[in-house]
Amino acid sequence: MPRSEELRVRAGEIQLAGVLTLPDAPPPAGGRDRYPNALLLPSWLPRDRGGHYDRTGHPTWFGPAPTAPGLLERLGDALAERGVATLRCDARGCGASEGVWETADLFTRIDDARDQLAAMRGHGALDLRRVGIIGHGAGATRALAVAIADPVVSALTLVGASARSWRDTLRRAAATRGRTGTDREHPLVAAIDLWSEDLLERAERRDASFDLRLRGGERVTLGLAGIEQAIHTPPLALITMLHRSVTLVHGTTDAWTDPAESALLAEGLRAAAPDDAPRLVSIPGAGHDLAEASDTIIGELADDLAARLLPRELPPVLVAIEEMG
Repeated sequence: MPRSEELRVRAGEIQLAGVLTLPDAPPPAGGRDRYPNALLLPSWLPRDRGGHYDRTGHPTWFGPAPTAPGLLERLGDALAERGVATLRCDARGCGASEGVWETADLFTRIDDARDQLAAMRGHGALDLRRVGIIGHGAGATRALAVAIADPVVSALTLVGASARSWRDTLRRAAATRGRTGTDREHPLVAAIDLWSEDLLERAERRDASFDLRLRGGERVTLGLAGIEQAIHTPPLALITMLHRSVTLVHGTTDAWTDPAESALLAEGLRAAAPDDAPRLVSIPGAGHDLAEASDTIIGELADDLAARLLPRELPPVLVAIEEMG
């Protein structure tokens, strides 16, 4: 069985709470007695370390919690079985993490991801040369932003990623959920869909915040800086600066990002780096959180990332950290 270790990660003025999952087996040969590792980043809206909507800090925003493990927990356990350690944290303001989710903007969340990666590099059980990132939904944007500036990241797996700006993504998603009813049982999702055009208009106008009214009359004040930043930071632009191994995964019934978004990213990645073509994986019948994906499919995704965690050269500062460890 995998071993779990609670971690506190310093992120600016706050601390993020997370869990480091370590394989039960010894590190692989040639790995300096350290495990290859991956950072797992959650999707849109408040999320806990397992990948579910956060019902600890935001109990009235979402319907009843599912009994099955979330996507990030499933991937973390599958990777541990394959000799890869993982870190997954409660998002800022969620679960046991400090901070306020409602006012955290996109760039703050990118910095949070960088801080999590730095915490992993300070752990003596982890190999600094073989590091990957799994980004789910909005976590895919954060994964791209981190990897672009970090030459040591070996490989990325992007699940349910968007390609275009948040303006297009939200409009398409709200329309899809309007037709299918997916996730509308969650008061926050229903309110965001109802007021989506107002959110976008106010964000582009650079208003500071917007008050959402949930069912039952609760008022939620959302900071709009993150939405404005996401509108002007489309993943299609980020991938032009990325030269890394990428696998794109998409459920065919995703109500947050259309599967065509991953196809667009794949096309852009092929154009940017013809010699390192991405892999595109479609999972029939699966939604955004891949809850419908079998354990076999989750295992195959873990196999794919584990095989791509190839050692990379370290800059001098990380060589020094490696030698001290």
